[in-house]
Amino acid sequence: MHGAVPEADLLRGFIRDRRNWPGPVLVDRDSRSTWENVSNIVPLVERFDRIIFASNGLHAEKARAYLLRQRPDLAARLAAADDYRFGEMALFKPLFAAVGLRKLRTLRRG
Repeated sequence: MHGAVPEADLLRGFIRDRRNWPGPVLVDRDSRSTWENVSNIVPLVERFDRIIFASNGLHAEKARAYLLRQRPDLAARLAAADDYRFGEMALFKPLFAAVGLRKLRTLRRG
């Protein structure tokens, strides 16, 4: 958490208020890494037919890859969110993309 409100709570609010999602939204406020986050949410999501990671595109892709590694039996339930929004963080996106792609390549090799 870098601000006063955890990212999980901000995303839950966005999903509820801006996307009008009426279904359950489960959050994990305790994780300190994406790997840990995926591990912590498995008991929360394994009963659902569809699993969606709400985050930026590369981070969500990393979470999907981690779920595939940790629980391959749940991978078929993954669904993509609206990961890309035109113009979002346009100045920083190239840097984030380079770092994210490097991490994904490392993940795929390991």
